[in-house]
Amino acid sequence: MSQWLRRRFTDAYERMLRRQLEAAPTHVAIIQDGNRRYARRRGDDAPDGHREGAKTTERVLEWCEELGIEELTLYAFSTENFDRRDEELEPLFDLLESKLYEFADADRVHENGVRIGAIGDVERLPERVRDAVAYAESQTVEYDSLRLNIALAYGGRSELLGAARTVAREVAAGELAPADVDADAVEDRLAEHTTRDVDLIIRTGGDERTSNFLPWHANGNEAAVYFCAPYWPEFSKVDFLRGLRTYESREQSWRQSRADRAVALLRAVAETELADAKTVAGRLRTQLPSAGAREVSAELERQRGADAGERAD
Repeated sequence: MSQWLRRRFTDAYERMLRRQLEAAPTHVAIIQDGNRRYARRRGDDAPDGHREGAKTTERVLEWCEELGIEELTLYAFSTENFDRRDEELEPLFDLLESKLYEFADADRVHENGVRIGAIGDVERLPERVRDAVAYAESQTVEYDSLRLNIALAYGGRSELLGAARTVAREVAAGELAPADVDADAVEDRLAEHTTRDVDLIIRTGGDERTSNFLPWHANGNEAAVYFCAPYWPEFSKVDFLRGLRTYESREQSWRQSRADRAVALLRAVAETELADAKTVAGRLRTQLPSAGAREVSAELERQRGADAGERAD
């Protein structure tokens, strides 16, 4: 297939995927895997793969702006990455530093109101990277149209452990009552820049695991997960749209399951008393999407008809 024909086919496929999407998720989190393997396959060094991956990051940010996604979290550097050799880490730190400054000064970032924030144990990073983080955050602190969270020196277990230690210290100091330790109390002590539950996790590079990434905000929300084979530098808009389609399919299935459970509950109540069924139906309709509410209303009408028929008999 010629390059021109392949491009035409890809464009048409992108348009088809866009038409299939009713709404984009609010918060997408991405594990950017495969930079080093991409470089090895091409006979390059690991830093070359990281530089190519940075180009993909810029494109993904553009796609999020285009599709109305409100929050994007990128797993850029995990706590386990500190175990890599210095000859790989130093160029990676250089790249993180330069890209943070570049993003913070980019016209597109300011025009689209992108707020940049880092999550993770940033204090473990070299001073030059910490300075770049502080600069990016300060330059974009007033924005909130799209939040870009960059996970640096991040580990999900470490984040939860830090929140638990903070809660324990505050309880011991009498600043927090034990009875007030609930989900909200823990969430308030997690990374400040992650503001919403994660709707969709995307992982590139072929591995099917979420690698200790955002356990509270993703697993707690039962986020949809999309694993794909392309290495991060090869990740395309088609791959991104497929991930969004996975999220939407899961949401549709979830909404239908809720509607099915609501109808089953209504039937069980109606078997004993129609008046109670009317009360339950009213409550259920306020908690379901419009399609599910219509199913509940239809079931209530069916029960009313059955009850009227029994009285006529």
